[in-house]
Amino acid sequence: MSGTLDARPKVGYFYSGKPDINLISQEIKGIKVKDIMSIPVVVTEDMSVYNAIVTMFLEDTSSIYVVSDGSLVGVISRKDFLKNAIGTIDINKVPVAMIMTRMPNIATTSPEEDVLVAASKIVEHEVDSLPVVEKVMRHEKQKLKVVGKISKSNMTKLLVELCKE
Repeated sequence: MSGTLDARPKVGYFYSGKPDINLISQEIKGIKVKDIMSIPVVVTEDMSVYNAIVTMFLEDTSSIYVVSDGSLVGVISRKDFLKNAIGTIDINKVPVAMIMTRMPNIATTSPEEDVLVAASKIVEHEVDSLPVVEKVMRHEKQKLKVVGKISKSNMTKLLVELCKE
């Protein structure tokens, strides 16, 4: 049953009083980020801004995650590229490390986090996507390894799927 109707012996079926929107929110609460995340686009911090722009368009993504030694160190959005491409810098020579937003100024999520919590972070921080990260030990320090991406598109697809059911 969808939860809209309940059944009782000798009474039959009757309206439960639960609106459909509550049923969707109940479904969402059981879904984890790992269930809907997508593959991230990752580059190293020494890649040129030009090559990163080309990568962004070829991969058709809104943000690129920057790693160093396998750990998340930054993120670059379309706005970052636009601000710097308009300026006087030579985008063929400048590395993405010069224009990226650096840690710890990046909101992240984990694979086990509820989708609703991740969606709240996207809204709160006004970003298009969040890197999905796992904590790993590297060189006796705790680092963040990028394992996925959750975006507004992932959330919209989930909502459409839940409404179709």
